[in-house]
Amino acid sequence: QVQLAESGGGLVQAGGSLRLSCAASGNIFSMNHMGWYRQTPGKQRELVARLTSSDTTNYADSVKGRFTISGDIAKNTVDLLMNSLKPEDTAVYYCYADLIGAGLNWSEHWGQGTQVTVSS
Repeated sequence: QVQLAESGGGLVQAGGSLRLSCAASGNIFSMNHMGWYRQTPGKQRELVARLTSSDTTNYADSVKGRFTISGDIAKNTVDLLMNSLKPEDTAVYYCYADLIGAGLNWSEHWGQGTQVTVSS
């Protein structure tokens, strides 16, 4: 069993900053990558940022230059620092982890989501 615990999020004015944190725990044999997706009502969940076990980062074009993902994949933790927030960044943000668990198969796990609201 794998659990993802998220923290951070909340309400901020446009131009402000927020930090999201996520820690994975449980039967984790090997972590491939961790990151954040976001979703707004009526839209598909979209990748925001990802950190791989080789310290490679990937970002959605819409957040490049404003968001920074960091963490320690070996310790199963990842943070997302969000600067210069815009109202269009308002969404539920989900932490995810792609890993090998107790079953020795690759599997994807998700946090429960945290609301980020940016007011104009």
